[in-house]
Formats: sequence, structure tokens, C-alpha cells
Amino acid sequence: MFLGTHYPRLDDKGRFVLPAKFREALGEGVVISRGQEHCLYVFTPDGFQDEAARELSGSMSSRSTREYQRFYASGASEEVPDKQGRLTVPPLLRRYAGLDKEIAVVGAYNRVEIWDRTAWEEFEASSFEKFAELDSDVTAGRIADA
Repeated sequence: MFLGTHYPRLDDKGRFVLPAKFREALGEGVVISRGQEHCLYVFTPDGFQDEAARELSGSMSSRSTREYQRFYASGASEEVPDKQGRLTVPPLLRRYAGLDKEIAVVGAYNRVEIWDRTAWEEFEASSFEKFAELDSDVTAGRIADA
């Protein structure tokens, strides 16, 4: 399980040092993909397979399902941290998430999210009140779309 928020920096080659508490789970390799809200999702290979299985459960006759699957998979990249625990974020994904130097690496239970630090801080600030009121929106363990 991935928890917490960390603020590493991207170097000139698009690498950052994985937080120590994430290295063991992610040290053998990851899959980085486009996420919602212009962040990136980082999964273990098994976690990405689980996510892909959920995505593939949609009907291929649905145009929106095909478009989502296509966009999601076409931007995914398999990466392996180096011996210093640095993970490279490919240029395509850095552009999608608007990453420059200052980033936020956020634990999100089954995945890690990578955000531009300013975008993360704005998202977090705008979410405080919503989070405080979520109890009425949670049903059967799922958060209803607001």
C-alpha cells in the first residue's frame, strides 16, 4: 500500500529519487501511465495488470471505452529504477502532467501518483472542504461522483 506525500525534484534527464518507503515495492519495475487530473499513475506491473483487466471489461462496441483504453495504454511506459532508486519519467508523460522540476509524489493506496507540485497543492487546497463532507457521499465503499 502506498501512503504519504513526498516532494522530490526532477533532474535534467527527467529522473527523480523514489521515496525510500516506496522503493521496495517499486524497485523491480513499474508501469507509468497517464492519470486523471493530469497527474501520472505509477503501478507495480501486477497492479497495472489488475487495472488493465478492469479497463478491458468495458464493451469494445463503445466508442468512449475504446478511446479511453487507447489513450490510457498508448501513454503507458514500463520503467525500472536505477541502482540509486531514481525513476525516469518519459518526455511524453512529463508533458502530459506538466512536470518541470518541482513534483509531488503521492501515495494513493494501490498506486503512486506524480503531480506537478503547484498543481498538487492547488488540487489539495480545493479538496479540503469536499473531503470533510465525503461521509454523505460514500456508499458501499465507493465515492459517488459529485
